[in-house]
Amino acid sequence: MIHRRAICWALAAVLLVALLLFAASKATPYEEVIEHGPAPQVRSNPYLAAEHFLTDQGRAVTHAESVTGLGGLQPDQQVLLLLGDRSEMTPRQSRHFLEWVAEGGHLVFVAERLWNERTAKSGDLLLDALNLQQYETTEGGNNDAADQIASAEKHPSLTRLYLENEDAPAYLAFDTNYHLYDAGKKSHAWANSAGATHMLQLQHGSGLITALTDSWIWQNDNIARYDHAWLLWYLTQDRDVTLAYRTEHDSLLQQLLRYFPEALVALLLTLLFATWHLAQRQGPLFEPTERGRRQLQEHLRGSADFLYRHAGQRHLLSNLQRDIQRQARRRHPGFETLEHAERCQILAKLSGIPSDLIDQALRSPAAKPASTAEFTTQVARLQSLRNAL
Repeated sequence: MIHRRAICWALAAVLLVALLLFAASKATPYEEVIEHGPAPQVRSNPYLAAEHFLTDQGRAVTHAESVTGLGGLQPDQQVLLLLGDRSEMTPRQSRHFLEWVAEGGHLVFVAERLWNERTAKSGDLLLDALNLQQYETTEGGNNDAADQIASAEKHPSLTRLYLENEDAPAYLAFDTNYHLYDAGKKSHAWANSAGATHMLQLQHGSGLITALTDSWIWQNDNIARYDHAWLLWYLTQDRDVTLAYRTEHDSLLQQLLRYFPEALVALLLTLLFATWHLAQRQGPLFEPTERGRRQLQEHLRGSADFLYRHAGQRHLLSNLQRDIQRQARRRHPGFETLEHAERCQILAKLSGIPSDLIDQALRSPAAKPASTAEFTTQVARLQSLRNAL
């Protein structure tokens, strides 16, 4: 029996090996590349490739999260690249940057606003302070800037930057829909496409200012094209670089709505249910009493307070008056048929209380609630009369 079982296991093993060899002979290996897209640090930093390029060139690159944190830069050792939104910049900060440049710094910034002929300003504090103007090349007009861009081609070519002692220009792919115009005639270097100027460079005090129509040429997807990396090297050579490309930050509420919407909904529902639960209360709030057996006096006081709150003074006084009438009928048959004056006289004889006080006590309660003192006096008279009967 054992020998036969061993033979069966051996045949099963041989069959399994044969099947595996057959499957391996038919299998065809192949390679597949799965694209997961850019890494998170690349998606969060559009100028990451530019930073690595500058680091490879021996530059020290630092980040600035806001324009308010740029007060400690050394003018003669730094190049400041303002590539982010500057809509929150104040006039004081703008003057601070220009003073920093005048002391020897180099500022590279992107023009943000178009020149407004009606207000004679663009709203871009740096452009207006430097007397620079930005236009759209598709706009018409009779001003000097419009005359300069009137000869633009239908398909403008690349921007060319010519340098001294260089035979060939540097080619750059700026957005040709915008044009920079130096209204103050202070620039000493520029880069032009077929019909527009996209870079202006001018001296300011002891420093240098470079204005650009756009900075997308240095973003991750474009820095390797044409001479974009060379221009970044040329503008930042021999200096450390401070890069400010994200000066606006989401508020705490915006971040919570973006990353924790379910938690916010749960918190809101919890607050609503808690408010609804705590709002269910009738009457005044009493302090909690000690856990113990209540006395009869406490029950009577509680019942009286309940009747006073819900039934009112008229109900309590009417009950006392009806109780007195029941006592009087037992003591004097036919009492209910008598007039009010006769009733008062009979009750005065039975109780010994003056009839004028009995007359006041048996009057119908007023519709308007009486004061506490009047109500207490009325109840005391009725109780005295009832006890006397």
